Amino acid sequence: MARISCVASFFLFLTKLSIGQRQVTVQKGPLFRAEGYPISIGCTVTGHQGPSEQHFQWSVYLPTAPHQEIQIISTKDAAFSYAKYAGRVQSREIYVERVQGNSVLLHISKLQVKDAGEYECHTPNTDQIYYGTYSAKITLNVIPDTLSATMSPQTLSKEEGEPLELTCEVAKATAQHTHLSVTWYLMQDGQSPATKIISLSRDFMLVPGPLYAERFKVGDVRLDRLGATTFRLSVGSLRPSDQGQLFCEATEWIQDPDDTWTAIARKRTDPTTLRIQPAERDFQVNITATSTFAEGKPLDLTCLIVGSGQDPQLQGVWFFNGVEMAHIDAGGVLHLKTDYKERASQGQLQISKLSPKAFSLKIFAAGPEDEGTYSCVVVEMARAQRGSWQVLQRKQSPDSRVHLRKPAARSVVLSTQNEQQTVWEGEALTFLCKADGAASPLSVDWWHFPRNQAQPEFVAAMDQAGTVRRGASYGEPSNHSHPRLEKMDWATFQLEISSTSIGDSGAYQCRVSERTGAQGGGLSWAQKVSVTVKPLASSLQVNLMSRQPQVKLTSTLNLSCVVGVGYSGLQVPLTVTWQFRPAGSQVFHQLVRVTHQGAIEWRDFPSQSQKKIKVSQSSFHSQLLIYDATKEEEGVYQCKVDVYDRNSLHSNGPARASALSHPLSIVITLPESKLKVNSSSQVQELSINSNTAIECRILSQTPGNLPLAVIWYFSSISPNASWLTILEMDQTNVVKYGDEFHSPRRKQKFHTEKVSRDMFQLHILNVEDSDQGTYRCAVQEWLVSADGARYRLGEETSGLTELKLRPTGSKVHVSKVYWTENATEHAEVAVHCSLESSGDSASLFSVMWYRTGEHSGSELLVHLQHDGLLEYGKEGLRRRLQCYRASPTDFVLKFHQVEMEDAGTYWCRAAEWKLLGTPSKWVTQASDESQRVVLTVLPSEPTFPSRICSSTSFIYFLFVFPFVLFILLLICALCLHWKARKLSALRLASQREKALWVNMNGAGDSPTNRWEEEEEDH
Repeated sequence: MARISCVASFFLFLTKLSIGQRQVTVQKGPLFRAEGYPISIGCTVTGHQGPSEQHFQWSVYLPTAPHQEIQIISTKDAAFSYAKYAGRVQSREIYVERVQGNSVLLHISKLQVKDAGEYECHTPNTDQIYYGTYSAKITLNVIPDTLSATMSPQTLSKEEGEPLELTCEVAKATAQHTHLSVTWYLMQDGQSPATKIISLSRDFMLVPGPLYAERFKVGDVRLDRLGATTFRLSVGSLRPSDQGQLFCEATEWIQDPDDTWTAIARKRTDPTTLRIQPAERDFQVNITATSTFAEGKPLDLTCLIVGSGQDPQLQGVWFFNGVEMAHIDAGGVLHLKTDYKERASQGQLQISKLSPKAFSLKIFAAGPEDEGTYSCVVVEMARAQRGSWQVLQRKQSPDSRVHLRKPAARSVVLSTQNEQQTVWEGEALTFLCKADGAASPLSVDWWHFPRNQAQPEFVAAMDQAGTVRRGASYGEPSNHSHPRLEKMDWATFQLEISSTSIGDSGAYQCRVSERTGAQGGGLSWAQKVSVTVKPLASSLQVNLMSRQPQVKLTSTLNLSCVVGVGYSGLQVPLTVTWQFRPAGSQVFHQLVRVTHQGAIEWRDFPSQSQKKIKVSQSSFHSQLLIYDATKEEEGVYQCKVDVYDRNSLHSNGPARASALSHPLSIVITLPESKLKVNSSSQVQELSINSNTAIECRILSQTPGNLPLAVIWYFSSISPNASWLTILEMDQTNVVKYGDEFHSPRRKQKFHTEKVSRDMFQLHILNVEDSDQGTYRCAVQEWLVSADGARYRLGEETSGLTELKLRPTGSKVHVSKVYWTENATEHAEVAVHCSLESSGDSASLFSVMWYRTGEHSGSELLVHLQHDGLLEYGKEGLRRRLQCYRASPTDFVLKFHQVEMEDAGTYWCRAAEWKLLGTPSKWVTQASDESQRVVLTVLPSEPTFPSRICSSTSFIYFLFVFPFVLFILLLICALCLHWKARKLSALRLASQREKALWVNMNGAGDSPTNRWEEEEEDH
């Protein structure tokens, strides 16, 4: 059995090899197509048996039901379609095209969004057995049509040869990668289809239409892409064949998975109607020229073309006496004959094309050799296809005869501009020399005849060719006159001395000459005129003015320097120097200098102050503005003016005149303060332990939003109580507490607030008995200058606000017995403060000790607080004072060693404290002051050491006498030492004399005797 199974399997394998395998294929997917456009999907079957013509069935699986087959169309069964597609199949919107017996195309003429899905091509089985694949699927995605192509419809009328530009806007917003192609078409009347002009393919290649290929090569037809969406068609020279309707067509392409490009969308713009007027070819040639010319003057001839088409290709040829001079070909290249090349190279001859229809011949200095007959010939050319030129027509102008004009007698008129016989120094002096008669080349010579000088000076000359020569003295760089010679027209010459000096006074002569022949002979005519130059310094005056000699602090200082001259219309350059002498100084310093060249120079002045100084200058007026004036700007000002000539704007020449103004004293004062504070008084009655606020209202202020400082004062209800400073908020809003309110508890109780620009408040928290009294505020107005200095403009004090507490039932009574006490210096002293009753058990007491000295005001010595803490007014008192409660009703201030400066008046103020509020807090209920205690400190009895120390003369004696005694002893010792040395020297001298005498009288003495004598001497 096993052998039989193997044989059967082998024969089955051979059968499969002989039969073949069915294969159904569709093109690769997925496919993307635009809505509203057609699509064709191919399907092919291979390896089948049976008839050669196979049947095909198309179905779709929609994205909403991917597993449900919806039948579309079949080549075998007309009733195959579902109702959803039956109508579109019957209307041939969806149909199947058989390409071959085993291949078909599914066509959908107009895609809809609902057509997206997975399409299946199925072939019914015609084989003996099922073997292979009988269906294939492809995915179709329908995307929105985003392609747009727009061009404004219009009707254009053009002439032949004119250029044309049309733009087409093409845009797309497809999410898939697509390419665009743009094609321009021409639709002529009665012509179908449209003629392709040029296109930009999807591969970005320019492809001209067959009829426009030649024009595309020479650049007459172009297609340019301007930006992302703009496509421009350019035609350089229109032809009659270009008439018709032009439109732009855009196509969007997508690359399918099988690498083929398929058009998925196509849009066409509205057409532009173009009408072309054919150009006229015939033309006429005329020549324009003057019949006569003067020797050395220019000679102009113009060859004009009348008629012809738009921008024709023309060649111009010039003839003189029938012989060709030069020609300009159609390409614009000039060809000169040999006889005229040298004159053209020297700039004497110019032949050019002025416009497409005008040729020019110009001789700049015509001579006798240029007299004769001129004509021109114009040839219209056209370029052949291979680039060569061909002649279309040729026209010649009539002859033009030109004659040389002969010179005639003339007269010369010499005058100054505006008939000026007198000018100011530095002013320009202009002479006009005019000759009459016929136009001809002329030369001129200018001479100056100075006053008190016999010989004239040569100024300048200009020959017929326009070459200028200057005289020896006038051509030097140091000469400030700078004469300028100009030829206004053929007969008028102008001599201008830009900046005159005193030496330029005198007579001036103009001599005009005309050459009569080639040998250089000629005629001349002359004329004179006299002028006077006046010095500038003769009428220069400078005045310094100020509207306000007294300037308010922080306002603007305005000074004007006015220059008075008799030549205000001359507009001469001025240098104005502002000088300043500070108050208390004797030396002027340069503040700022505005030069005649417009530069601003700062000297001897701080750079930070330059920012607030503004200087302006006009013709004869200079203004100095100093903003935010300070005391540093107080002093004496003056201005200095230097006058220059106009040429000095470009040179460094000296000033022609100078003048100094009178000194002007400026005083800086403080502005008047407009500060007013509410002065009405008021009374506040409060409950103990409550909070309150005392107002300080400002009624008016000085304009300028000036900073304010507020000081709050307090005076207790004690008799003869002085005003104490609670706190001060300065103009920078920094708060500083007074000496009596500097403790942390006081700072917490009192604080100030700036409610608004016109309102300040003093807040008092947890009001207690010690806060009863009178309050007031003082408002100060400050002015801050530009240099940072602060000035107090004014101070106003408000009305009084009395603060009272409603009765609480508690009363404190301190003994009012007035007593005095005498104490000896360095002794122990105790001052008592006695209560008449100790109060209830829930009360605590605090006591404050004060002293008023003989030469000082009242001061706080020590404060024994209700919780037993001691607070000293000055830290140095801690070692000398002791404050304690000796009994429930007695408080003691003890001096361990009283000093002389402790003498004065003492008193105490006792306050009762109770717990109030929730949470409970110690609050003063009532207080009272004691009567004054006068303490007199007597000097202690002096002891012997103290008497010695107290005697200044005795102390001097103790220090000086030992020193003097030591000096005397030292002198005596030195004297004794000097006398001893002198006696020793005399004794030695007598011994030497004695020894000499022995040697002379007793030479036989034995040595022993001599030694004995010497021993005796010793």
